[in-house]
Amino acid sequence: MENGRYSKTIQFYDINYQLAQNEDKTLIFENYCDFLNYFDSSIQFQLSFLNQSIDISEYQKSIEIPEQQDDFNSIRKEYVAMLKNQLPKGNNGLIKTKYITFSIEAETLKAAKPRLERIETDILSNFKVLGVKAQPLNGKERLHVLHSLFHAQDEQKFIFSWKDIVETGMTTKDFIAPDSFNFQYKNKFQIGKNYGAVSFLHITASELTDRMLADFLDLDSNIVVSIHIQSVDQAVTIKRIKRKLSDINKMKLEEQKKAVRDGYDMDILSPDIVTYGEQAQSLLEDLQNRNERMFLVTVLIMNTAETKQKLSTDLFQAQGIAQKYNCSLRPLDYQQEQALMSSLPLAQNQIEIQRVLTTSSTAIFVPFTTQELFQEGEALYYGLNALSNNLIMADRKRLKNPNGLILGTPGSGKSFSAKREITNAFLLTNDDIAIVDPESEYFPLVSRLGGQVVKISPSSNDYINPMDINLNYSEDDNPLSLKSDFILSLCELIVGGKEGLQPVEKTIIDRCVRMIYQNYMIEPIQSNMPILGDLYDMMREQKEPEAQHLATALEIYVNGSLNIFNHRTNVDIRNRLVCYDIKELGKQLKKIGMLVVQDQVWGRVTENRAAHKSTRLYIDEFHLLLKEEQTAAYSVEIWKRFRKWGGIPTALTQNVKDLLASREIENIFENSDFIYMLNQAQGDRQILAKQLNISPHQLSYVTNTNAGEGLIFYGNVIIPFVDHFPKDTELYSIMSTKLEDLAQQDRKV
Repeated sequence: MENGRYSKTIQFYDINYQLAQNEDKTLIFENYCDFLNYFDSSIQFQLSFLNQSIDISEYQKSIEIPEQQDDFNSIRKEYVAMLKNQLPKGNNGLIKTKYITFSIEAETLKAAKPRLERIETDILSNFKVLGVKAQPLNGKERLHVLHSLFHAQDEQKFIFSWKDIVETGMTTKDFIAPDSFNFQYKNKFQIGKNYGAVSFLHITASELTDRMLADFLDLDSNIVVSIHIQSVDQAVTIKRIKRKLSDINKMKLEEQKKAVRDGYDMDILSPDIVTYGEQAQSLLEDLQNRNERMFLVTVLIMNTAETKQKLSTDLFQAQGIAQKYNCSLRPLDYQQEQALMSSLPLAQNQIEIQRVLTTSSTAIFVPFTTQELFQEGEALYYGLNALSNNLIMADRKRLKNPNGLILGTPGSGKSFSAKREITNAFLLTNDDIAIVDPESEYFPLVSRLGGQVVKISPSSNDYINPMDINLNYSEDDNPLSLKSDFILSLCELIVGGKEGLQPVEKTIIDRCVRMIYQNYMIEPIQSNMPILGDLYDMMREQKEPEAQHLATALEIYVNGSLNIFNHRTNVDIRNRLVCYDIKELGKQLKKIGMLVVQDQVWGRVTENRAAHKSTRLYIDEFHLLLKEEQTAAYSVEIWKRFRKWGGIPTALTQNVKDLLASREIENIFENSDFIYMLNQAQGDRQILAKQLNISPHQLSYVTNTNAGEGLIFYGNVIIPFVDHFPKDTELYSIMSTKLEDLAQQDRKV
């Protein structure tokens, strides 16, 4: 830039400051003070907050679901229409970005570059301490930001490449400049067809609050807030304050001498002298003992609009916020050109109106408000941010661990939330989906999406074979050993009793399993796949009395009234969407049924892994699996190992207490980076607050709330959400399980 200055820009993202617990807020504030104190007097830096309108049509492209050659395009259109209807409820097409730009003086670029890079590294490290994600911008990205400021609300695209400079002889300014500038007005300007005005924040309040900056950024208008900060040399500052104290003390002495001469009490001093003396002494102590520094701060607010009237309205709204905090916004008369240049993220302040503030006073403009969660690509919809009304779009596959939990009291919307995610994943991704349905409530949705419902009950003709084995495992896993582990768990449920299987019994089972799979291992065809009856027959052939005991215990499941698992699989479990309906399994069979289903899904996951395909598993009424040691242990294994096989399990349960029943089961909770919390019972709220570090204010979003309202825990992000799905849609009719909705559907039929 001019005068041998060089600058760099870093974009940083939000963290949940406004919703954090008071202790966390204090920690963030203290760390931010340390962040400010890092900058010495040789570094000028600028915080830039940009609220800019974007092309709504471009924004809508990020939520489009492409049509495909299948029977579900009508549902896709309905789902996309729902998302598009949700968009206007948010920030009306405003995109919010945050930058920090720093500049230094240097004789040459070669001399400036290493120091700029060192400062950049230190800033990124400080952001990491704050838990803030940040990334430096390259030259082209910075030009794009400048272009967006000069072309706010017009349709001109940013087209630039470095080779164009060589080929055309133009400068970078030619690629970002607007059609025209007009600075003939006293307190506003024109950029192309748009109008703008820059005001400075006149800080007159004795105390400020950390909400002021957040309120400016919550305005639904094009606004740029720039905070220029320049550190003052500490030694110079202390020397200057001591000089002022000497002047004040001298004034005190003169007042006291005058009082003696005039015959009144010498302790009666001017209130101004007393106040200034106390403030100067307090400031000196802060600078010397409390890690405070002095900064020169300039706060500029730039509004832009398409018309003068809209600009006037936006200015009035911004002035109202300033007045709310006992400050004022003042126009920069005849300085609009310099103010516009100072509002660009270049760390170059051309406005010589500065307020001297200490570190803590400067830090009160905390640059963090509320985190948003809007990802592109295969991101699914999870409702609207309850604070900003912006869409929440997230891709669980981007998490370190995509395992998920959906928690909530009865009637809070757990099943509906799962169905919405299932539908979204089915329409947008190529993932396979399996559902464990203990209440027989997923049939309408699965049927509409062309899925396979496997009804497992003594009276059903749908069969799945618990002995099915998939040989397509990774090199370090033996499929037969893994199958043997599963059959041991199955037999433990059937035979084990309180003490579980004895070592001799485990040996017999393992031996029989290996023998009955010999033919299939040699020639893996369906006719060679063993069934439970083959295991029973093999046990009868063994000589040990324990083998006869095991066979007798199995007999009811082979030849008796509970023989539903003694058949080869006769349903299409290769369908992309499979729902295992186990509602009509009796109490004795339900545990076995859920274990068998888990094993079937495990086989599907291992098969899909080779095809580089993800498999989503949804388990409703998950607490049923946690009551038995065998099914609980199998569930823990899924939560531990599914991720590396491309599996994405999701459990639905009412009480988080069930997930803390034992140290082993706690692994399920600890290995879930996605938690969708709906209305919670009081005891569960306290557990979640402790486990996830949720603030009391955040807890209010899961306290006596309506269906479809709560908190999303995504990685280390906690966001309150509202998901009121439109009822006048086909999707709602097949996803809702409310009695009044079902009754209304029956009346329509």
